Parts: sequence; structure tokens; C-alpha cells
Amino acid sequence: MEKKKVAVPLVCHGHSRPVVDLFYSPITPDGFFLISASKDSSPMLRNGETGDWIGTFEGHKGAVWSCCLDTNALYAASGSADFTAKLWNALTGDELHSFDHKHIVRTCAFSEDAHCLLTGGFEKVLRIYDLNRPDAPPREVDNSPGSIRTVAWLHSDQTILSSCSDIGGVRLWDLRSGKIVQTLETKSPVTSAEVSQDGRYITTADGSTVKFWDANHFGLVKSYNMPCNVESASLEPKQGNKFVAGGEDMWVYVFDFHTGEQIGCNKGHHGPVHCVRFAPGGESYASGSEDGTIRIWQISPASQEENDSHPGNGPTEKVRVSADEVTHKIEGFHIGKEGNAEEKEKVSDA
Repeated sequence: MEKKKVAVPLVCHGHSRPVVDLFYSPITPDGFFLISASKDSSPMLRNGETGDWIGTFEGHKGAVWSCCLDTNALYAASGSADFTAKLWNALTGDELHSFDHKHIVRTCAFSEDAHCLLTGGFEKVLRIYDLNRPDAPPREVDNSPGSIRTVAWLHSDQTILSSCSDIGGVRLWDLRSGKIVQTLETKSPVTSAEVSQDGRYITTADGSTVKFWDANHFGLVKSYNMPCNVESASLEPKQGNKFVAGGEDMWVYVFDFHTGEQIGCNKGHHGPVHCVRFAPGGESYASGSEDGTIRIWQISPASQEENDSHPGNGPTEKVRVSADEVTHKIEGFHIGKEGNAEEKEKVSDA
């Protein structure tokens, strides 16, 4: 293998505590966006291409464990240790609704049609909220065998996927019956489960293994042993020919999907990697770490020189995205120009 140039990521500062979840929106007419969850209680929205800070969602009173954006990146949702899940306007930063729970909310996900929000957590109950009637009681599916760690929708919102914090396996629920129709068996608890963009694969990380499952017939397609315990894995969305994984040894690995061969290893984080996700176009991927930073790594070597001159990409003066590209995102956001300056100071102090 020919020697590759060392990857220099875009480093996104701003969080004061570990980053525990990342979520990319699909590509929208205004580009694509990245939302991050952190134990600092304040999810952040960024331009997905450049990592430039757009705004911070303020209102949670505990660690935020999960975050997501709807299909059009118009709404955001977050799940927190303050026993709530919150729905946000992603254009203004306003809190639209707070959904009370009886224990920590560990995970949340918008349905494909963005009409429903799914939550799960320490209560061992899956809740489905109708966002057209946010004050109505949620539908509850309450026979999860353990505390819920991850959730996702698939099959055009007909099936729900969940994994548990304390026991192995991924459970697939039929939404109509509320029953488990299939369990994908794993030795260790599944810490990350991702449905591929084309709906073909479910990517799971459990212990030191990354597995790929057929999302329609539920058979195991690939299983690869990792160099360490990994907490998260993500499949490249366009060609599906590579995947990334990160975990306790602080490195972000790139592997060939077909052979499992390691084709890249990115070093830079100063703490365990809690989450990795590919951008919707497959040209880059992001990693979030115990060190409080998000790093965006480019796949294309051609873009490395550009990145070399721009290693720090928190809320800084040097903005590489045209202003009008994200105007509708920034306009009216809770944190205006003054907030941006404060954010800059916070970053320089970090």
C-alpha cells in the first residue's frame, strides 16, 4: 500500500464536555448539517461540510445523550439525562416542546416522514410521539428486555430497531403489533446501530466487532474484528465500499467493507471516540470524543492541502461557506452575533 499523506481534520471546538452523539442531515437545498450531543447539556448545530458553528440549542438541565435532525433539517430533537426529550426549531433554535419521561432518555430518532419522534432510555420503554399532536400521550411499547441504548426506524417507518445497554442483540419491532419480530444476536451490547442510506444494511458495533446485517432479511452479511473495543461504526453511504469505526484507543479507523482490511487510521483525539458518522455524500466523516471535540475527516486526498491551512474550525472568523448558504439557518437563532463572539471566546479558552 502506498504511503498516504497524514489526514488533517477540521477540528470543531465549542463543547465543554465529552461529545457522545453525532447526526448528519440528508443533503437539503441549503447543504447538509451536523448536530452534536454532549454531556455539557447543549446540542450544537453546524454546517456539515465545513464544521462551522451555526447555533446552540439551550434548555436542557443535564447531559444530552442523543440528537437528531429531521429529513429536511428543519427540526431537531434531543434526549437527555434531565428525563426529557426536546423538539427544537432548527432554523431559530427555539424549543418547540419538551416530552417528559420518568428516567434518563438515552436515544431519539425522527421517523422518515418526520411526523413521529421515537425515544428510548433507562425506563425500558419505547415511546412514539405524534409531532402533529405533541401534547397527546405517546404510544408506548414497554416490553424491551433491557435499558434502551439505540433506536432507529426502517422499512418506511413500519419497523423499529432497538438495542440495549446491558444485554447483547438488536431487536426489530413490528410497529403494527408492537412485538419483537426478529433479534439480531451479538455477544456484547450494541453501542451503535445505523441503517444505511439505501436501506440495505444495518451496521452495528458491539465490543470489538463491527457487523453488517441485511436490513430486509436480517441475515448476517459481514462481521469483522476490530483492533480495540469500538463504540461506533458507520458505512460509507454512496458506494458502500468502506466503513469507519472508533472506540477506546482514541483512533478513527477506515476499513474496506468487502475484505475488512484496514485502509486508514486517523490519530488526533485525546480521549476515547464515542461516535463516528459519514456525511450524506460520503466525502467526509465526523468523529466525536471524550476530549470534547468533533473532528471532520476528508476521504478525498485532493482536499488535504486545503485542510492543512484550516485545521481549527470551530466558530472562528475564517468562514469557508458563503453567507447566504446558511442564512436561513442563522437568521433569528437564539444566539445572535453577540453569542457568536462569546462562543469564539469560549473556544479560545478551551
